[in-house]
Amino acid sequence: MPTPIPALTPGRLARPDGAVIQYEVGGEGPVVVFAHGLGGNHLSWWQSAPALAATHRVVVFSHRGFAPSTAPGGMADPQLFAGDLIALLDHLAVRKAVIIGQSMGGWTCVETALAAPDRVAGLVMACTTGSFDYDRFDDPGVKDWRQAMPAVLADLSARGIHRAAGARMAEGNPPLHALYQGIDRLTYGLDKEEVGKRIRTQRTRGATDAARMACPALFVIGSEDPLICPRGIELVAGTWPQARTHVVAEAGHSVYFERAELFNLLVAEFLESIAWV
Repeated sequence: MPTPIPALTPGRLARPDGAVIQYEVGGEGPVVVFAHGLGGNHLSWWQSAPALAATHRVVVFSHRGFAPSTAPGGMADPQLFAGDLIALLDHLAVRKAVIIGQSMGGWTCVETALAAPDRVAGLVMACTTGSFDYDRFDDPGVKDWRQAMPAVLADLSARGIHRAAGARMAEGNPPLHALYQGIDRLTYGLDKEEVGKRIRTQRTRGATDAARMACPALFVIGSEDPLICPRGIELVAGTWPQARTHVVAEAGHSVYFERAELFNLLVAEFLESIAWV
């Protein structure tokens, strides 16, 4: 008989400013924390968290302001995301964890690793560079991507396709695309355009900060990502002391969602290389 999937137990963490962070935790072993992107919440990891819970203690959470978590005034301030995550680690008595962040979650990964390096055993940067700026490289591939992507995004919008899901998911697996859209809609009322602007203003880190990213890192790149430049991710990864990259062909901005089996395999192989002590 197949091994039962450990159940995840829900919990709530109240922050001093009135925000409430909703999380779920389950499984036993080294700790893996999932940080979702702008179009998601803790449910985004429905394909990865249960798989890893068979061998690890997994934690999924919704960033402040992303349902069912809350934030004062209803606005999610990305500058507080890392502090929230560190507080959550304290709350769960987690000494050290690998953090997996997709898109916006990459900002949480980077800022947590810089603020509390002793708490981070490794990072998985899924279709993201977090707060690292790849435009500073003045790379032709990045420039070409920036010129081409506005038309791609306009086409996706005109066709009713979620830009973080992409045409391949929408056309090849309509139910999966509908689920992606549904999870996004759960955070009703949050001004995600404003949150997106705020995280982009934090994309200022460069070589000096890269030298401080001492933990092992895996960058997973969707070759057709229209939101975070694939070439830019490679450039940033090349400046981190212990980073590796894996490009997933014919995949967009949400490799973890549209190619979950492959994503989980890549993450599992990365976790095997981590020194948790």
